[in-house]
Amino acid sequence: MIRLPARLTGLIVAAGLALGMATPALSAGSPDAPRPANVPWSFSNPFWGMFDRAQLQRGFQVYKEVCSSCHGMELLRYRNLGERGGPEFPEAMVKALAAQYRVTELNDRGEPAERPAEAKDPFQSPFPNKLAAAAANNGKAPPDLSVIAKARTYFRGFPLFVVDLFTGENLMTGPNYLYAFLTGYQEPPAGVEVVEGAHYNRYFPGNWVGMPNILADGQIQYQDNSPQTVSQYARDVTAFMYWAAEPKMEERKRMGMFVILFLIFFATLLYFTKKKVWASVKGH
Repeated sequence: MIRLPARLTGLIVAAGLALGMATPALSAGSPDAPRPANVPWSFSNPFWGMFDRAQLQRGFQVYKEVCSSCHGMELLRYRNLGERGGPEFPEAMVKALAAQYRVTELNDRGEPAERPAEAKDPFQSPFPNKLAAAAANNGKAPPDLSVIAKARTYFRGFPLFVVDLFTGENLMTGPNYLYAFLTGYQEPPAGVEVVEGAHYNRYFPGNWVGMPNILADGQIQYQDNSPQTVSQYARDVTAFMYWAAEPKMEERKRMGMFVILFLIFFATLLYFTKKKVWASVKGH
């Protein structure tokens, strides 16, 4: 029996693990679906990426006018729209946006009563419960969008996943997929059997999805000069959904940069301290 050196054995094991991780990974779509392309998001850089305030505000408009009729965002509260690092709407606008919705709660007599929503309240769901949501959507409740940008991801395979660790692209697979999904509706290819009540999307698992194509050019009127196209709508609402999933991203990155700079300074200080302490010892 041939015995390999321990170091060589370790290298073989490491290579085997790498190859195992490098097994071609399917994208979020079907086995034959194209992998979503990388989109140049303003917030993608792991160190200094920032949200575009105007884009987040437009994204909220898309969500409010289109997505909110079926999808809730129960982990968000209206006050979050005015907090630092997000859309940063003025306080008066946040209160006005919240007041457009009604909240049912128990009054002093223990009876259900309605009142206008306040900034402290969570985003109102379009349905009273999941059963009602499923009944209104062919038996399947639309997913909540609070963390959808982190839930819908895909693995880019070896060696890209190693590069992604340093570029932050591994964190962008969710937004990349959502953008691809929202712009991926098309007529099914010739010869593909049509699924009744479903819609063809080249990026969705299995390609057939119950949600219809909800975006169209000129559908939403932006107040700025941004293009009113499906591509722009998809980019904006995707950015908003990523902020919803990572509302403290900018604060976290600022803290991360501070920690990295501190560690560099501390490591440099330790190095020169070691040189000073061991200067009189031969070989140091």
